Amino acid sequence: MEKRNSFKGSLGFVLAAAGSAVGLGNIWRFPYLAAKDGGGLFLVVYLILALTFGFALLTTEVAIGRKTKQSPLTAYNELKKGWKFLGILGCLVPVIIMPYYCAIGGWVLKYLTVYLTGQGTAAAEDTYFTGFITQEAQPIVFMVIFLVACAFVIYRGVNKGIESMSKIIMPALVILVIIISVFSLTLKHSDGDTVRTGLQGLKVYVVPSLEGITFSSFLSVVVDAMGQLFFSLSVAMGIMIAYGSYVSDDANLVTSINQIEIFDTAIAFLAGVMIIPAVYTFMGTEGMAASGPSLMFVSLPKVFASMGAIGNLVGVLFFAMVLFAALTSGVSIMEAVVSSIMDQFHVSRTKATIIEGIIALVAGVFVCLGYNQLYFEFKLPNGATAQILDIMDYISNNLLMPIVAIATCILVGWIIKPKTVIEEAEKNGEKFGRRTLFIVMIKYIAPVMLFVLLLKSVGLNIL
Repeated sequence: MEKRNSFKGSLGFVLAAAGSAVGLGNIWRFPYLAAKDGGGLFLVVYLILALTFGFALLTTEVAIGRKTKQSPLTAYNELKKGWKFLGILGCLVPVIIMPYYCAIGGWVLKYLTVYLTGQGTAAAEDTYFTGFITQEAQPIVFMVIFLVACAFVIYRGVNKGIESMSKIIMPALVILVIIISVFSLTLKHSDGDTVRTGLQGLKVYVVPSLEGITFSSFLSVVVDAMGQLFFSLSVAMGIMIAYGSYVSDDANLVTSINQIEIFDTAIAFLAGVMIIPAVYTFMGTEGMAASGPSLMFVSLPKVFASMGAIGNLVGVLFFAMVLFAALTSGVSIMEAVVSSIMDQFHVSRTKATIIEGIIALVAGVFVCLGYNQLYFEFKLPNGATAQILDIMDYISNNLLMPIVAIATCILVGWIIKPKTVIEEAEKNGEKFGRRTLFIVMIKYIAPVMLFVLLLKSVGLNIL
């Protein structure tokens, strides 16, 4: 079995973990939820939850990883005999996510090539996105390219692969996010007698709207923000346990976790600044209702097309930024599986990467064919109509992730006790500043909130 590597420094860990957190969920889900849930109201609720609920789950997973020096598949049983089942569930999440994430990463790569070749106007047509994903060969080719890029980084290892990539791509991603955000605020568009600006769009985004708010709708905002935290902080996916296992014992865990929280929250906020003012300026409040693929691959190309000559350049910068975000997340998802295979079956990184690469490739082909040869419609318990990608997304994100998080809270809060995590965080004499908050969250508040989220996911909305 290969000796377990470690991140060379805290910066490498923070950038890799933040890179994992800054993915497609931040870019196409966060702005939509903010627009839907009262703008600034959602931001305030999200920030409070990130510093409490998110902090508790993130700290727990990183500490479990460093304490056990194991991947998600084997860490839970190492922590407490008889809890292997939780490791299996935790590892299933990235196994399911990786194939469809590669398919979406392929879509991003396709759109970047479209803008790089000056075809942005064609991408703005209503039928362009559907026309692309319903093709048989092209989506598979782009999916494979994205998968190979992720696999190459993982094959290179923790230091030469994940850490080196994060130190290059994350600063580039941050620079692109800031450039696009500033540009978005300068936009102006006339629609008849109506003139809309990016700054007006920013106001829609950041100023809390309490119009028509009830206790029930406020709780709905809380549940939305809590669900977003899974994507934003990469918790309950096994990723932070895997990355935590590569953190050296003398690193300051508390400081690193605080930095990840700040980094991720800032990028999530800027994702909204990039997108909401631009969409508002050119499409009004109606345009902000789009989320997921329709936001990124349908609405935004229309916005870029409306910008005139500069639109193509903005499209290049935007999709380059999205590709960077998708790559850092794709790598982290794949590493959670590869490290699990290495620890469970005592095989080399090369073999584990090939095994997971083949699994993701085969399942990824099925995902791509789900829009043409294997197309069908299925009704999910929450009422949404779905096909292969949506079903995989529902199982991993709506069912398994809340279940893994609830079970983790029970294990840490009531069986091995919160002191296990606290002692790991304080092992070098560091001060664990939010100790009481952590104990209350992990034992009482987080499990209840997660259970409500799970009920909502299966269509039982008790709010």
